[in-house]
Amino acid sequence: MAEPRRVLILGGTAEARDLARRLAAAPELEVVTSLAGVTRNPERPPGRLRRGGFGGAAGLEAYLRDQAVACLIDATHPYAERISGNAAAAAAAAGVPRLQLLRPPWQAEPEDRWVRVRDTEAAALRLPALGRRVFISSGRQGIGAFRELSGHWFLIRLIDPPESPLPLPHYEVTPGRAPFTVEEEAELLRRQRIEVLVSKNSGGSMTYAKIAAARRLGLPVVMLDRPAPPAGPTVTEPAAAADWLRRQLQAAPD
Repeated sequence: MAEPRRVLILGGTAEARDLARRLAAAPELEVVTSLAGVTRNPERPPGRLRRGGFGGAAGLEAYLRDQAVACLIDATHPYAERISGNAAAAAAAAGVPRLQLLRPPWQAEPEDRWVRVRDTEAAALRLPALGRRVFISSGRQGIGAFRELSGHWFLIRLIDPPESPLPLPHYEVTPGRAPFTVEEEAELLRRQRIEVLVSKNSGGSMTYAKIAAARRLGLPVVMLDRPAPPAGPTVTEPAAAADWLRRQLQAAPD
């Protein structure tokens, strides 16, 4: 019997876990999901789990070669720009087929009050005209861009409580892990008297409730633009990624 073909999934998203579940039952595959290790207690996908970085593109290239990885599927967060760039460079250097599983972005509805900005620095410039009580649901990265807004109060949602104070003058941390309901999000926004929401356009259903709640309450949403993904094949659904993988392995020699 032939040795299982090793597939590396760069994970951390619901789509990555879905894909791992689809592939883990196949005896001809060995599925390895790699997590960056940012979240302390992540949801564990089926198959083998690897935690921590690779050491940049060169380290990932060495891993692909040393572990005889047959295919690489980048199913990281749409804003994981550095990781996706390293994946593209490493796969090309190692000659390993790579696919990006990238969920489509949310689309604004007529009632939405979106203010699109390129990054957190641009978001900070727009906030004074939009409101003083701000719900930041875009994670900890880039939060220092708001440090000069001494007249603002921030509600910060994080999966894990911070180990050190955040670089903000006035804030409160609310822990939580999606999904939430629209009713839960609307109640949070009302209770905290939020006037404006800052969000990444993450796409998918897991965190969309906050966008629907802001729409219901008529609140503006400062929406951070997505970084451009690296060139290469891309799909939006785990089922399509599984189909791509099967085609790649059928075409490749054992």
